[in-house]
Amino acid sequence: MELDLKYGTGTIRVHIPESAQAQILEPNQLDPVDSVEQELTNVLFRLGASGPSPTDRLGKGAMVAIAIPDETRPLPVKKIMPALLSWLFGTQPELDPAKVTIVVGGGLHPPLDQTTLNRLVPPEIAGGCLVIGHDANQSPMVDYGHTSRGTPVRINAQIAEADYKIVVGQIDPHQFVGFTGGSKGIIIGCGSSATIEHNHSLMFHDLAQVGIVHGNPVREDLNEAGEMVGIDLAVNFIMAPSKEVVQVLAGDPLQMLLKGAATCAALYGVEIEEKFDIVVASCGGYPKDICLYQAQKGLNLASQAVKKGGHILLLAASSQGVGDDVYFDYVSQFTSPEEVLTDFKKQGFRMGAHKAYLFGRTLNEFDVAVSSELDAGVLHTCQLRAADPSKVVGEWVDNFQGTPLVGVIPNANTTYFYRRGIKRQ
Repeated sequence: MELDLKYGTGTIRVHIPESAQAQILEPNQLDPVDSVEQELTNVLFRLGASGPSPTDRLGKGAMVAIAIPDETRPLPVKKIMPALLSWLFGTQPELDPAKVTIVVGGGLHPPLDQTTLNRLVPPEIAGGCLVIGHDANQSPMVDYGHTSRGTPVRINAQIAEADYKIVVGQIDPHQFVGFTGGSKGIIIGCGSSATIEHNHSLMFHDLAQVGIVHGNPVREDLNEAGEMVGIDLAVNFIMAPSKEVVQVLAGDPLQMLLKGAATCAALYGVEIEEKFDIVVASCGGYPKDICLYQAQKGLNLASQAVKKGGHILLLAASSQGVGDDVYFDYVSQFTSPEEVLTDFKKQGFRMGAHKAYLFGRTLNEFDVAVSSELDAGVLHTCQLRAADPSKVVGEWVDNFQGTPLVGVIPNANTTYFYRRGIKRQ
C-alpha cells in the first residue's frame, strides 16, 4: 500500500508492505459551512434576536479587547476579523476603532514582531484597531486572584482593562485539557507564565485526558478562571482536517465550549475494535507539525491506538525546529526517558520541561521513530530516533511474528481513540 500523508506544506509517501493488515483511521465526516464570513455574521446577529444586543451597554468611550490565536493555529483569521468587526461596529457605530485592541495570544510562544502581526492581521483588515502581540513574561498584567485549584489568574492588561472582552478560538481535542476553546484563548493565550504553568501542572490527574471535559481539572480550572476574568463573548470554530469550518459558535464561553466539544467529539473521536501493533501517524501537516514541540501532541494521541510495546512512526516536518529552548535544554541533560520521568517528578512541574516529560511517557512504553526535517543528532538529543518512513515500517513488518495490524492516522494531532462503549466527554 502506498500512502501520501500530510507533511509540512506538502506530503510524504509511505509504503506499507502487503503482508501487513492496514487500516486508515480517519476522523468522521461533517459538512463544512458554505461561507465562514456569512455563517459568523448570522451567528453573531442571532445573539440579539430575542433581546438587546450583548454590546448595547457599550458607549462611545468604551474599550473592547479581542483575543485571537497566533499562527500555530489554522484559524482563518483574515476571514473572521472583518465579519467580527463589522458586527461590532454595526451594533455600536459610536465605538472608536482606536479603543478596540486585537491581542494575538500565543501563550508561552515567543512574542510576535510587527511583520508577523501585520501578516496575521493586515492593517486593511484591522480597520484602525490596535493589534498587539501578547508576551507571557513581559506584557503588563492584571491580577484576579487565584482559582480554587490555586492557579494565579494574571491576564494581559489590555484585555483585563477592556469594558468588553471577546475571545476567538478553535475547539480542538487536546491531550490533557480535553478540548481547547471557551476561555482558553484568554487564560492561556493571554495569561502570564505563572498562570499557564500552574494550570498545566494539573495534567497529572487521571481525568486530564483528551476528550474529557467533566471532571477534568485542567479544563475546569480554565473555566473557573474565565468566570473570574469576566469574558463577555466567545467566538469558537470547529474545523475539519481539511481546515474547512464545520461549525461556528458565539455566546457564553462555557456554553459554547460544551456545545462545540460535542461536535468536536463527533468529528475527531474514533472508535477502534482493538489496538494496533504499528501506527503511522502524520500530525496533519502545517501548522500542526510546525515544530517538534507541537508535534508531540500527535505522538501522544497516536499512542492511544497502539498496543503497549508497539511501534509508532511520527511524521512531523518541524520546519521551525524543536520549537522551545527550555524543552531542548532540559531533555539534553538526560540519556533516557526513564531519567526524564524520574527527574521531572522530583523537581516538580515546569513549563517547557513538561514537554520532555510528555514525550518520555510515550517513549517509555513504545518504540518510536520520527521522520522530519530536523537533524538526526538533534532528534537523538531529544531521545528520538530519525528514520526513513518506508524503511522503518518495512523493518517492523518483516520482524513481526505473524500478520501485524497497522493503523494509519492522517491527522494525529486531533484524532483520538476509544474502545467500544467507553467514549467520554
